[in-house]
Amino acid sequence: MDALDVIMNKDKIVPYFQPIISADTQLVIGYEVLARIELDDGVKSLGWFFKDHSIPEEYRQEVDEYVCHLAIEKFLSLKDDTKLFINVDMNEILATNGERLIKSLKSFELNGLLLSKIVIEFTEQDFKGDFSLLKHLLTYIQSLGVQIAIDDVGKAGSNLDQIAQLKPNIVKVDLEFLEGDAFPQLYRDVLYSLSLLTRKIGATLMFEGVGSFNQLNYAWRNGGRYYQGFYLSRPKPNFQKSDFCKMSLKKEFHHFIHYERKKIEAQFTLTEKLGLLLKNSLKKLKSLDSYDDVVMQIAKELDEVSFRVYICDHDGYQQSGNAVKDKNNWHLEEGSRFKNWSWRPYFLENIVRMNYERKGILSDLYTDIEKDEIIRTYSFPIDDRLFLFVDIPYNYLFEQDGLI
Repeated sequence: MDALDVIMNKDKIVPYFQPIISADTQLVIGYEVLARIELDDGVKSLGWFFKDHSIPEEYRQEVDEYVCHLAIEKFLSLKDDTKLFINVDMNEILATNGERLIKSLKSFELNGLLLSKIVIEFTEQDFKGDFSLLKHLLTYIQSLGVQIAIDDVGKAGSNLDQIAQLKPNIVKVDLEFLEGDAFPQLYRDVLYSLSLLTRKIGATLMFEGVGSFNQLNYAWRNGGRYYQGFYLSRPKPNFQKSDFCKMSLKKEFHHFIHYERKKIEAQFTLTEKLGLLLKNSLKKLKSLDSYDDVVMQIAKELDEVSFRVYICDHDGYQQSGNAVKDKNNWHLEEGSRFKNWSWRPYFLENIVRMNYERKGILSDLYTDIEKDEIIRTYSFPIDDRLFLFVDIPYNYLFEQDGLI
């Protein structure tokens, strides 16, 4: 099938609707409009048609307007607060200074559709034009009550700073391109940054391409409020009951919550265990005058749990060398003495917390720069000015339930 076949068979083109589910209510909050063509050999997606810029713009525009018209006619039959997500190419929109899009929005309104029910969706990294013009147009569109969704965020090329300046209502992250259920740590870190970004700018984080139980769990654990994908529902020519997947989602959320609760309990257990071990170990020490002796003796007490131990003061300056485990032996490394670690995320916050609560803190999972592996760090207050840091290797965490 080529572009001419699509134009010649325009009467066979229909809108399909893929539901978007909210985590808080487990109900459908919107539908994304997707163009399909119904042929003798089955229903086919027209996604390729809109992405192929070798096809004349007027062809793509004609089909786009035709599909939108049909979609809105159907959508007007819904009497709830469901939203309609419409994909646009911002390069083509800004080629007419946004006039085409504004005209379309006004026509939707004349047909009885509230603009507050429309979400305009576009891909930020595909935009090649003037960023200031884009920002100005989106601000104007939002002033009409229309919401803005930026698609495919998190893939290579996404500019988080620009996204923050555009202030979208919804940030969409695609899980479809990941292989199976594998989530590289780098991608996890990007998603963590995205979760913080959306929270700061007041946007909603949405995961699309949810194709499996594990991907749904991943979206839930990473702050996704909205979900979309074949695991929940394939696109269909008609709308579905708003609660069509409510019961199944409630069951899956129960599994997620149960598992996360076990992980939190495991982290508390390890925190209590290490706190008790360190209290007993510090009591055995005859003197705290030699910080190197302290970290070497503590390290040997925690031989099964740690691979590196060191001491910092309350300003973040390392006061000891590193007690480092090499195979089965501990030795002292001098290279990090007097380095300052206060620039690390949460370092000073944790120092204050330890001083206030008088107990140790277990970090989140993160990648150690030197070992290039996932670890956790347990920090413990020796007194008001000195703090012990115990790095826990991946192998130990992997062997314990709930620590990875």
